[in-house]
Order: sequence, then C-alpha cells, then structure tokens
Amino acid sequence: MRRTHFEAFKPLCPACLGDQRGPRALLLARIADVQGDDIIAGILHCPDPNCRHEYPIIHGIPIIVPNLQLLLNERAIELLLRDDLDPSLESLIGDALGPGSWFDVLRQTVSTYAWDGWADLDPTEPPPGTGPHPGAVRRCLVRLLELAGPVTATRVLDVGCGAGRTVFDLAARHPDALVLGLDTNLALLRLARDAAKGSISYPRRRIGLVYDRRCFPVSIDGAEQVDFWACDALSLPFAPDTADLVSALNVLDCVAEPARLLQALAGSARPGGKVLLASPYDWSTRATPVETWIGGHSQRADHAGAAEPFLKTLLTEGAHPQSAAGLRLLAEELEWPWHTRLHDRAAVHYRSHLLAMAR
Repeated sequence: MRRTHFEAFKPLCPACLGDQRGPRALLLARIADVQGDDIIAGILHCPDPNCRHEYPIIHGIPIIVPNLQLLLNERAIELLLRDDLDPSLESLIGDALGPGSWFDVLRQTVSTYAWDGWADLDPTEPPPGTGPHPGAVRRCLVRLLELAGPVTATRVLDVGCGAGRTVFDLAARHPDALVLGLDTNLALLRLARDAAKGSISYPRRRIGLVYDRRCFPVSIDGAEQVDFWACDALSLPFAPDTADLVSALNVLDCVAEPARLLQALAGSARPGGKVLLASPYDWSTRATPVETWIGGHSQRADHAGAAEPFLKTLLTEGAHPQSAAGLRLLAEELEWPWHTRLHDRAAVHYRSHLLAMAR
C-alpha cells in the first residue's frame, strides 16, 4: 500500500459506514515491512472506541472490507499460496484436487483475466489467429473514455480492476492522477502488484486441467501512480466526492445488489466527475439474487424484462426507489463486443452495454 495513495484517498472504516455518527478515517496502526513508499505488511485500524476493527496489509494489499472474516475465509489462500512451485508439482496438485476444486477455480479465473490483461506483452504467446485476442477490457475502456469526453483527474478509482491493466491505462491517460484499482479477488490484485514491479507470472489454461506457466518481464510507465486495494464494490471505504473519474467494467452483474453499486459509484464521484460503466447483464444467482437483477425477469413490467431501460431509470435521483445519486447519461454504446477466454478452444462472447455518465 503506497503511503501517497493512503494519504490522498483517506480510507474510511467500512464497518462504520452505516453508523449515524459517520465512518472514521482508518489509521496506520502497525508497519511490519516497508520498502520506500510501499507498505508491504501492516495493520490499519478504526480509532472509534466503539468499533476498533482492524484490517491487514498483506503483500502490499490492504484488505478494507466490512466483513473481513468472510473474505479471509473465502480468499486468504490467494495471498498465502506459494507462487514458486515447480510446474510439474503444480500440475500434480491440480490433477489430485480435480476439476471444480478451489485450486481449479482459482487457476481458471487467473488464467482468464491475466491473459486478457497482459498476454499482449508475453513474447512466448502464440501470434493472434482467428480466435479471440487479448485486450478486450482495455478496448472497452478506450471506447468509454471517448464517450465520456475530456476529464481532468487527480484521483481515479477503477472498481473491479481484475488483473490491473486498465489501472495502468488510466494512469497513462491521466499522468497527474493517482489511480487506485479495487477488487476482492486477492490473486488478481497480487498479480497486478507484481506487474507494477516489472513481472508477470500466471497459469495459462490450455484445456481441462492442463496449464502452462507464463513468466515474462513487463515495463509499464507510471507504476508509481497506481496502487491496488482489496475493497468491496458495494461498501467503498471513501468519503463522498473522492474521485474525479470512476470506472466499473463488467462489474454490475457480479455483485449482490446492482442498484447499490450504482449508488456507490455515484457517491464516490465528485460533482461534475465522470462514471464509466459496462455490463453484459449476464445474470447468475451465484452472484446476484434474481430479485435484484436489473432486467432479465419481470416481463410483465413496463420495461418488459429489458435491462437497458430499467438501468436508465436508476440513474436519476428520485426516478426510482433505488435510484443512484443523480447520474446524468452522456453517451452510450448498446452493443460493445467483449470476449472472455476460457482455454485454447473456448471463449465466451458478450455484447456489453457501455454508459458514460456525469454526476
């Protein structure tokens, strides 16, 4: 965790967000390991005597979520897992645990997002053929920035940043800004931090349980502008009006309460700030209860089950009981191509709805 980002973004205690007295700014209670501006290990804590929640910094990633116990129970292995195993041992472990295991799910996720974000810099990557090529998320961001128009930014949030490449792209676009990538996938945040230090290592899925370990150096300008924190998109630990630009690319259909995500994004943006959103509305009850879907059900309603008109009713304050805090639609792209690589012979193709908005 970079001190510059900690001091600029001033994270609040997420356990206090619903408190009538207001959330407290977190304090740096302990530093166990530090390298220059970067705190590698330590503890943040809430100074409120009625709260006193603590949040760890592990591998340079502060974990600032309202339910720390739940997240660590589900994902701590992603930070603690060794990354120096011989490929043959990694393969043996994968075979022994089998398909559908936590190890299999972890490797598939990292393979998909690391490939899309970083494979263009891998000198051993096969040349593009007729199938999908990496960079779908980056092309989506470029198009949204075109739709949004000029933005003067000193603080930028990338919510659901995944493997982190878009965080670096936002820093390149705004060289005077501090850019913060936020996600709860600790393995991907760890990979993104490694990229900032100049290297990428990830398991690239070939097929089934067969993976090829990809390791290669990367050189990205502006690494000092970026940082990566583990934060819940529905409980962003920031004061209102924190950021000049907020992006959330294909995150809306991955959270439990999509309407609440819109409120969180709007609340984090300053008045006049821009909010970038993309979603294919690929609803799954594993992530989002059906009653909170934006479209995809209730064909008898005025929106006839369509997501796009329903979403737009949520943007303007007061237009709907779950409305966001006054987002104004600047421009949109109804069908933006986006693909997700699964393995050498399979990819999922989406048509994402892009919305550039202003608060």
